[in-house]
Amino acid sequence: MVTLFDSLSQQKKELVPIAPPRVSIYSCGPTVYARQHLGNMRPYVFADVLKRTLRLFGHEPRHVINITDVGHLTDDADQGDDKMELSAQQSGRRAEDIAAHFTELFQRDLALLSVQPPEVWAYASAHVPEQIAMVEKLEARGLTYATPDGVYFDTSRAERYGRFRAAAAATEVQERLVGAGAKRNDADFALWKLSPRESRRQMEWPSPWGVGFPGWHIECSAMASHHLGAQLDIHTGGVDHIPVHHENELAQSEHALGVRPWVRYWMHSEWVVLNSEKISKSRGGAPNLDDVRERGIAPLAYRLLLLGARYRQRIDLSWQSLAAAQRALTRIGQALQGAPREPPDADEPRWVAFRAALADDLDTPRALAILHESRRDARLLRAMTDALGLGAAVHALDEQGDAALAPLLAEREDARRAGDFATADRLRDAIRRAGFEIRDTPAGARLVRGAK
Repeated sequence: MVTLFDSLSQQKKELVPIAPPRVSIYSCGPTVYARQHLGNMRPYVFADVLKRTLRLFGHEPRHVINITDVGHLTDDADQGDDKMELSAQQSGRRAEDIAAHFTELFQRDLALLSVQPPEVWAYASAHVPEQIAMVEKLEARGLTYATPDGVYFDTSRAERYGRFRAAAAATEVQERLVGAGAKRNDADFALWKLSPRESRRQMEWPSPWGVGFPGWHIECSAMASHHLGAQLDIHTGGVDHIPVHHENELAQSEHALGVRPWVRYWMHSEWVVLNSEKISKSRGGAPNLDDVRERGIAPLAYRLLLLGARYRQRIDLSWQSLAAAQRALTRIGQALQGAPREPPDADEPRWVAFRAALADDLDTPRALAILHESRRDARLLRAMTDALGLGAAVHALDEQGDAALAPLLAEREDARRAGDFATADRLRDAIRRAGFEIRDTPAGARLVRGAK
């Protein structure tokens, strides 16, 4: 039996899928106007652990992650410019090219973190007809009104609007409700925004209300129902989605689709903080996986660090904690050398305890503790690392050293050829801190395990 914490009811509940063994999962994806930082990646590592756990217990997850490539304003409460359009204006590039570039980087980072791809990548710009159709349903039910700048959802006419407010308070997430223009209520939100008459946007579409673009919240409701049906088993995201985005998704979806509950289990991962402050693009200095690799730390060390805390627990990140996670990952890799890929006995006590930890709302710290206790049993350790998504990186450690260090090795060779020996020495030291030495061979420099 798998139990999960539902953010809406604030209760741990047994998982009872709508149509077993299938479990539908929708995860709010990134707005691809910039590089995703380390904090942005946590919800996807958490969702990946969820999927792996479900498979461990015989479920068949069908997972959708959206890519917001249009419609997300610089203020979540419908103020400011579209983030994609603003990025295009500032860089002089096409919005579509920016979206494609940062989507590719995001998907590459997921692979480096051993996050399995979803069954469906849902792009907001490719689902505009579905979004228009959902707005029309809400309009027919008398839940919308028009203003000079768009079509809005009237929260005063929505039954049970505001149910996530208690959850937001419980997680210390601050609400961001802003009065705007002709909005009737501060909590009302845009379903469709009209393009300014005096200018033309790069990304806009015709609609019954005029040329414009969809609101941020309607995107997820339309894409989730299109790919997974009217009712979802699980919806995941970060805690910052709770007070505005998920509140609005919930209201518009239940009224448009006529099903309650729209989502059976809402699951949210906590923030990652750096020096006790939330990591944020707007504040600058937000590290990403490239920064991790430049310090000689494997991306999978970050995954291991995340697994060391419950997904609902805030993590205070530091380079020291990442370095410690790298050392722990190296020890696991050394213990796994030559381990057979054979399933453990179902009644093996440590395997039973490991599975029980994951079944208890993804208790990864307890699961990791059992994993470390099992390091002398290579077969059991292999199964546990695979279940936690650490297996692929550990295999890479076994076979060819840490693949994350390959870019550093290439940069060092470039620096040596250019005569920049200070840079070459700095990169060599970073590689040594990660536990590897550089050996020159007829085929070129390669990494070998050996440094402490």
